[in-house]
Amino acid sequence: MNRIKNKHLGYCAMFEQFHPNDMLVWCEQAEKLGFGSIMASDHFHPWTPQQGHSAFVWTWMGALGARTSLPFGTGVTPPGYRYHPALVAQMACTVEAMYPGRFWLGLGAGEALNEHVIGCYWPEPPVRLEKLLESIEIIKKLFTGKVVKHQGKHFTLESAQIYTLPPSPPPILVATSGPIMSANTGRFCDGVITVGAADDKLSMLMGKFEAGAREAGKDPAAMPRLIQIHVSWAPSLEEATDNAVREWPNGGMSFPKADVRSPEVFEAIARMVRPEHFKGRVLISEKAEDHINLINHLYSKGFDGVYVHNVGRNQVEFLKFYAAEVLPSLALEPVGRPG
Repeated sequence: MNRIKNKHLGYCAMFEQFHPNDMLVWCEQAEKLGFGSIMASDHFHPWTPQQGHSAFVWTWMGALGARTSLPFGTGVTPPGYRYHPALVAQMACTVEAMYPGRFWLGLGAGEALNEHVIGCYWPEPPVRLEKLLESIEIIKKLFTGKVVKHQGKHFTLESAQIYTLPPSPPPILVATSGPIMSANTGRFCDGVITVGAADDKLSMLMGKFEAGAREAGKDPAAMPRLIQIHVSWAPSLEEATDNAVREWPNGGMSFPKADVRSPEVFEAIARMVRPEHFKGRVLISEKAEDHINLINHLYSKGFDGVYVHNVGRNQVEFLKFYAAEVLPSLALEPVGRPG
């Protein structure tokens, strides 16, 4: 588990915005500049058409593993819709077999934006959580390498077995933003992922996660906690603000987004997004101290990995700025290597 159980700064590879070849180059650069891990989004559609991309992350991770030596994982893959949980287990075992000790499997409940494409009914939130928990059960069974039969509420598995196994299965981390799934993540999984939020909400989520872990006889202090934050950095505040409004308007939308099916609907809503709507949701700042203070504060809240997504197109400049002005002031620990 030491691959991500250390204080590290992670770089977010956002498949909604960028070509996969460009992201490979930037991830190589991020490693050289001192970033400690990569979190790659798993989308079928971008949030808005203007973002312009939506490549297949699982193909790309094979190249990422060969081009870098960092730990990496999905942020996040939703099992049960585009991917049957058996397929998720097979994909995860293949990546971990190729790059032992480096991959972590990030799972989540998903959004209609990506999952409605297969034409199935998009369920209400309680059912989505049921499907996620049942998927985790199936994936963990398949990780054993044994023949698995499963007849559950949402999924059936008939005599399935994974033959290409890694030396040990990858850790399963679940993205959560609510108390019920936070507790279940502690009970059934190896670590937790969340997104930037107010301190009281983060404390509540991590408290539920810890309680669930203890109920299952686990030590929550030994389980990795990752948090993704969205920032908009540019040399001037005006440019940083323009980047946020143009490139990541969904970051200024405070309503739940899991039920919206179309990038075009998000595009229509984006016309109402104003700079003030990003407050508390996306850090818009040209000042290194603002980025340093936010990241160090999250470390002080108990997070092991802070994964930064710069919403602008200026990824090369952002990486250089962070390497020169931000990373030296963070209390980081050695990068987790295979093991």
